[in-house]
Amino acid sequence: MTLFRIAPLAIAAATLAGVVSLAGTASTSVPAMAEANAAQTLLQGPQVVGMRRLTEAQYRNTIADIFGSDIRVAGRFEPIVRPAHQLIASGARSAAITPAGLEQMDGMARDIARQVFDEAHRAQFMSCTPADPAAADPECARRILAPIGRLLFRRPLTAQEEALYVKIAGEGAAPTRSFTKGLELALGSMLVSPWFLYVVETAEPDPDHAGGMRLDNASRAARLSFMLWNSSPNAALLDDAAGGRLTDQAQLEKVVTAMVASPRFEQGLRAFFSDMLLFEKFDELAKDPVIYPYFNQDVLQALPEQMLRTITTQLLDGDGDYRELFTTRKTWMNRPLGALYQVPVSKSQGWVPYEFSAGSDRSGLLGLAGFLAMYSHSGRSSPTLRGRAIRELLLCQPVPNPPGNVNFTAVQDVTNKAMPTARIRLDAHTTDPVCAGCHKITDPIGLPLERFDGIGAFRTRENDAAIDVGGSFDEASFSGADGLGKAIAASQDATMCVTSRALEYATGRPSEDGALVETLESRFAADGYRLRKLIERVATMPQAYEIPGDPLKSEATHVATRR
Repeated sequence: MTLFRIAPLAIAAATLAGVVSLAGTASTSVPAMAEANAAQTLLQGPQVVGMRRLTEAQYRNTIADIFGSDIRVAGRFEPIVRPAHQLIASGARSAAITPAGLEQMDGMARDIARQVFDEAHRAQFMSCTPADPAAADPECARRILAPIGRLLFRRPLTAQEEALYVKIAGEGAAPTRSFTKGLELALGSMLVSPWFLYVVETAEPDPDHAGGMRLDNASRAARLSFMLWNSSPNAALLDDAAGGRLTDQAQLEKVVTAMVASPRFEQGLRAFFSDMLLFEKFDELAKDPVIYPYFNQDVLQALPEQMLRTITTQLLDGDGDYRELFTTRKTWMNRPLGALYQVPVSKSQGWVPYEFSAGSDRSGLLGLAGFLAMYSHSGRSSPTLRGRAIRELLLCQPVPNPPGNVNFTAVQDVTNKAMPTARIRLDAHTTDPVCAGCHKITDPIGLPLERFDGIGAFRTRENDAAIDVGGSFDEASFSGADGLGKAIAASQDATMCVTSRALEYATGRPSEDGALVETLESRFAADGYRLRKLIERVATMPQAYEIPGDPLKSEATHVATRR
C-alpha cells in the first residue's frame, strides 16, 4: 500500500474511533491512530447522539444516486448482525467495522473514485477546469469536492474537512502529475469516512421540552431519506434541511407527502419489508436437488421478487388495505416460477400479473413459494418453522428456541409409513411436556400450509396419505392456507406488529412506548390500514425525532444490552 493510500485510511480509522466515542458506543474494533487529535477537531459542532451503519443496499443505492447507476460497486460487505426479534435497522446502531472490513471498504472506495473521475464520467462532476491538469489547483478542487462531500456526508463539509480533502487532492496530484488523480484520492478518502459509512445523528435542544433534545434538520433529512427511499438525501432534501424546514411541523408534513408520492418510495417500501420478513435468509436458502428438481438458481432469484411485487402491488400501486396482503390472490409470475406453480409463462413475457384460482388454496404472502420455501428444511416442509415465522415476523410474538435435548428423529423420518404426514409426526412433540408449550403455538398455524411442500409446490398427499390442513388461531378453527390468511388478516396483532416495525425501522430501535404504538395503530385503522398513510404518520410524528433522556448514556446502554 502506498503512502497516499495509507493516509486517508488512517484518517478514516481515527475519525471512526472518535465518532464512535462521541456517540457513546464502543462497537467498533478499529483502533485509534495518530491522527485522532485531528479527527476530534473535525467532530466539533452539534452533539452526536447516535450512529447507524449503512446497509449494503443503502451503500449501493447512495453511490448510484450520487454518481450514476453505471458506477460499479465491487467488494464484500461485512454483514450487520440482526438482534433477536428485531430489525437489521436496529442492529445497524451497534454494527462494527473491523480493520479487515475497513480495508475492504478502502478497496471499494478507490475503485469507485477511479470510475467517477475517469474520462467517461468526470465531466459531470468537474465544475471547473484546473489551471494546469498536471498539477494541484486548491480552489478548483474545493469547488468540485465540496458539493460531492455534502451529498456523501449528508450535510455541508466543515471548513476543516474542506481543507483536509483539498490537501489530500493536492498531495495526490503532485507525484502523479494529474489533477484528476488527486481528486480520486480525495474522493476515496471521503468514501471511507465514518461520516459516509455511518449515518451519524446529531441533536439540538428541543424548544417544546425543557432540557430535552431532538434530532436537528440534517439528521432528520438522513432519517427520512433512508426510511422512505433507502438511500442518502438528495440535494433538494438537503436544501430543506439547510432552510430549517424539517423542524417545522407543517413544512415537514409537506416534504414527507412529496417523498412518499415519489417513485423512489417503492425502493423504501421494498427495503422495509425485506428487513421485516428476514429476506437475508434467501442468501442461505438451499434445497435437495434430488427431492426438488424444479428448484434452481433462477427460481431462487425469483422468489423474493415475487413477494416484493405482490406487496408493492397491494400496498403501493393499489394503496390497499394491509390486511388484504394475507388474503389477496393477485401476484406476479415469470417463467422460472411457472414450472414450480405449474403455470405456463413464456420467456418473452418476463414478469406478468397473475391471479390464483379459488381452488389453489393460495392466499396472500403465506401462499407464495418464497415464504413457504424459506421456512422449510432442505428436504421437507416444516409446519413448525412456518408457524414460528408467522408468530415472530407477522404478529411480533417471540417463540422460545427448542431445548437442547429434543429428539427430532420422529419428525425427520419422512419415509416412516407408520407416520406418513407431518401432522402425525409432530404429535410426538405436542404430547411431550418439554416440547408442547412451543408446538402448541406454532403448529396449529403451520399445519394449514401443509398442502405445500418444501419449495412451496402444491400437493394433496404425503407418502400416499391425505394431508389434513385443519388449524386454529385465537380460538377459531379453519382449514388450509385460505382460512389461515383470513385469520391473520382479522387479528389486531398483525396490524399492531407492522405498526411497531414501522416505528422501529424509522428510529433504529424497538419502541418501548406501548401507548404510542397503540395510538399509531388506531390511526392506522382509521385510515383503512393503508400502509402509505402509516409510514407518513411515523415520518412526521414529533416523537420519532425526540432523544429520550441522556442521549449519550441512552445510546451506550443500548449498545451494551446488545453485547
